[in-house]
Amino acid sequence: MDNNRVLRDVGATVAATAASAGASWAAYNYLNNQAVTARTVIPHRTDDAPNGDGIYLPDGTGPHRYTRTTPVDLFFVVFGDSTAAGLGADTADETPGVQVARRVAAETGKTVRYANKAIVGATSRGLAAQIDAMFITGERPDLAVILIGANDITARNRIRTSARRLGEAVSLLVAQDAAVVVGTCPDFGVITAIPQPLRTVLRRFGLRLAAAQRGAVRNAGGRPVPMADLLAKEFLAKPEHMFSPDQYHPSAAGYALASDILMPEVLAAIDEWGPTPLPQAPEVSEAVERRRLITRLRRLLGQSENEAAASSALHDQGSDDGTGRGPQRPEAEARVGAQLSGSDPEPSNC
Repeated sequence: MDNNRVLRDVGATVAATAASAGASWAAYNYLNNQAVTARTVIPHRTDDAPNGDGIYLPDGTGPHRYTRTTPVDLFFVVFGDSTAAGLGADTADETPGVQVARRVAAETGKTVRYANKAIVGATSRGLAAQIDAMFITGERPDLAVILIGANDITARNRIRTSARRLGEAVSLLVAQDAAVVVGTCPDFGVITAIPQPLRTVLRRFGLRLAAAQRGAVRNAGGRPVPMADLLAKEFLAKPEHMFSPDQYHPSAAGYALASDILMPEVLAAIDEWGPTPLPQAPEVSEAVERRRLITRLRRLLGQSENEAAASSALHDQGSDDGTGRGPQRPEAEARVGAQLSGSDPEPSNC
């Protein structure tokens, strides 16, 4: 076994544990330096994803140009961030929205009009504006897919506030009789370009946001799809295949997998799934859990898989202050989150 690798992992684990306890200024400085580095790793891209708007037919052709006189059976719109837009794909056919549009047309026999309203860099704060901008034109979608959350984590937006904003966006669409499917926050644990232990800190925030998003979406009448575990195994196994060259956004293969995951809920939302039960998706990434530094350290110390998993779960649960808000955010992590966005951290009761 590589002793240098073990020592490196142990050192990172100790730093992460100290930061989680909020007890070490040295731990904060360590994570702070990693956050500065991560700001150069996580790309701040302003380029546009390929545009695939248009009409998609059951015979597999499209996109055809849409006009006001074009007959369509289903108007499908995608909202959200750069992942929703398909940034990282080389062609429009590789973006998740186009892949879903083609499959809906092929599997239902319907003529689908597709439009993408997602904005690169968007957070939950901007979702309502994307939807209102479409409503102003007098258009109402029959089906909407929303992919959002990663930028809320790197911008250190409050978890409860971000989830509430997402729920409000879903409510706007549901009030106009749209079926809404939401892909929740992805798992930062698969982004190996972000160093440890910072990656674990971001992952913890991301999983908490995803859980809050699920509740908000369900309460608003939408269908949440937990993306974390459903994507993690493949992204960890073949990162060079599943990520685009920027090592942050998915590649064509990554988007194809995301589309596969979304399709059952999409078809169910428009009453086209059929009589068989929907697949039950896990909500926590077991693949990433097995690779966590603290889990690997416990295995090195001879702890069983079950004991390590139980200890990791307790570690992530943190403590409850009796307010019903669940685990509270350590201050060291709050400071690190601020460094990712270049702004002051928000209050701890996220």
